[in-house]
Amino acid sequence: MQSLIGTGVALVTPFKKDFSVDTEALTRIVNYVVEGGVEYLVVLGTTGESATLSHDEKELVIKTVIEANNGRLPLVLGVGGNNTHKVVEELKTRDFSAFQAVLSVSPYYNKPTQEGIYQHFKAVAEASPIPVILYNVPGRTASNMAPSTVIRLANDFKNVIGIKEAAGDIVQAMKLIQHKPEGFLVISGDDMITLPMVLAGGSGVISVIGEGFPKEFSEMVRLGLERKVDEAYKLHYLLADSIDMIFEQGNPAGIKAVFKSLGLSEDTVRLPLVNVNEDLAKRIDDFVKKIVN
Repeated sequence: MQSLIGTGVALVTPFKKDFSVDTEALTRIVNYVVEGGVEYLVVLGTTGESATLSHDEKELVIKTVIEANNGRLPLVLGVGGNNTHKVVEELKTRDFSAFQAVLSVSPYYNKPTQEGIYQHFKAVAEASPIPVILYNVPGRTASNMAPSTVIRLANDFKNVIGIKEAAGDIVQAMKLIQHKPEGFLVISGDDMITLPMVLAGGSGVISVIGEGFPKEFSEMVRLGLERKVDEAYKLHYLLADSIDMIFEQGNPAGIKAVFKSLGLSEDTVRLPLVNVNEDLAKRIDDFVKKIVN
């Protein structure tokens, strides 16, 4: 899984002003991040507003990204949910020929025990024809995947090859890095602590801000992996304010404001999400102009 070391970006799903999927904007964004130097693309994650997309819209997004990428970078597909049977059925029936791995979120809302989380991912691992990256994001799922559960899964299933760790807890991330089997990827899911995680032994990031500023953020991660600490932190602090801003009023409203400033897409989001307010939009626009210019 060497190709999944470095910076992956969680692609947005751009919408037109009428809320339909904007495939031309999605193609522009794919080209922008590929040319910006990221290592791989993640399709239909939370940032892609997958919860609000119909089945046909998801298929359209997948088709558009595959065609726009044109084999340039590895692709990871978000396949997760809180209905284990439904997730397993998708894993058994979908064509994964264009994808290198799936990213599967820990079940949300149900609040399973650690044993329930283990059994869910046991079913996912046994059903998936391609490698699985676990996704721990307690702020959205209302339950935390304990490091012991992650390590148990990593040891029991060879196709469970990594975790996107987004608990925002550097100590928990370090425990994962300390106890993981060799070759298991501990991937940051929090842009602000990506560099500390990489320097502690992490494998990189699946990023939101890296989509807006792919050149700078992916270079920061590469410098971190090369242990060029001072140079890496210079880029971290260059982007730190923008990381705060894009999450200030929710994801992906913030990063879509970045794309509007860059002229790549509209900033339209679907309810229950709403656009960032005028004050934040102006601050984001000012930041983008400072970085781009």
